[in-house]
Amino acid sequence: MDKKKVTVPLVCHGHSRPVVDLFYSPVTSDGFFLVSASKDSTPMLRNGETGDWIGTFEGHKGAVWSCCLDTHALRAASASADFSAKLWDALTGDELHSFDHKHIVRACAFSEDTHLLLTGGFEKILRIFDLNRPDAPPREVEKSPGSIRTVAWLHSDQTILSSCSDSGGVRLWDVRSGKIVNTLETKSPVTSAEVSKDGRYITTADGSSVKFWDANHFGLVKSYDMPCTVESASLEPKSGDKFIAGGEDMWIRLYDFNSGEEIGCNKGHHGPVHCVRFSPGGESYASGSEDGTVRIWQTLVGPTSQKDSTAPVVNGPNKLSALEVASKLEDLHVQ
Repeated sequence: MDKKKVTVPLVCHGHSRPVVDLFYSPVTSDGFFLVSASKDSTPMLRNGETGDWIGTFEGHKGAVWSCCLDTHALRAASASADFSAKLWDALTGDELHSFDHKHIVRACAFSEDTHLLLTGGFEKILRIFDLNRPDAPPREVEKSPGSIRTVAWLHSDQTILSSCSDSGGVRLWDVRSGKIVNTLETKSPVTSAEVSKDGRYITTADGSSVKFWDANHFGLVKSYDMPCTVESASLEPKSGDKFIAGGEDMWIRLYDFNSGEEIGCNKGHHGPVHCVRFSPGGESYASGSEDGTVRIWQTLVGPTSQKDSTAPVVNGPNKLSALEVASKLEDLHVQ
């Protein structure tokens, strides 16, 4: 019997509480980057390829539920339980602006053109902030039917989507009119919604199901049952032929998009997996867990298994790699 080839993930320490959201930047002239949100209130920025810590965004006074980077990875945003969303300089770590809300902010997303920031949370209101006029009152979109869990932009910033923590479905809103134009129906609340890099698909996780929707006509393309309740799913961005899912059983599974066949299963986390995301080139993917770690896995297909019994531990916030920062931010100052 052929022995399975065992590979190990990069293990990124630094957070002291569960990691609840991950976001990869597109590829920039300086590479690509990964930002993580945690209940410890401090989002962290890392080199997306090596996992090395670059900096920590300090200023929130409550759990951070969502994080994102703009198209050029020059600014970061975060949504927090401290009733605020914050805008950060991703090069220096400085807080650029704090957007006050009246309740917990659960989700945030930059528009594709980077001029707008979308937020949503327990207030059941979608807000669009103009980053060119950060002190101006936000535009408020028609009230959501429930507490907002996820938000995203699509159709070149002409449409926004959101899902609710307390009801099923994904709602599509026309930005110009502020009205709901379509609803993707699911039985369970959607805990993860991702628009594919090519704009063709919306990937959702609800209950123990991962679904793929046509992002232009909104029909259901594929639906696959998972072996456990999944909290997050992500479609491989380059070829679109694979996807990953993670959830309560602590494993990250790799599947064939066309058949739904499981083609990889990765064990290493010591708590439920809250978020999974493919890197922009699809060569690796990251997972964040209740155990407070981020793990970066290589995308392997075939008779392989991945576990972290001897996993390399990359630099945490107390062990900043001088070489990595020098190559990435030669003339910048990251604390």
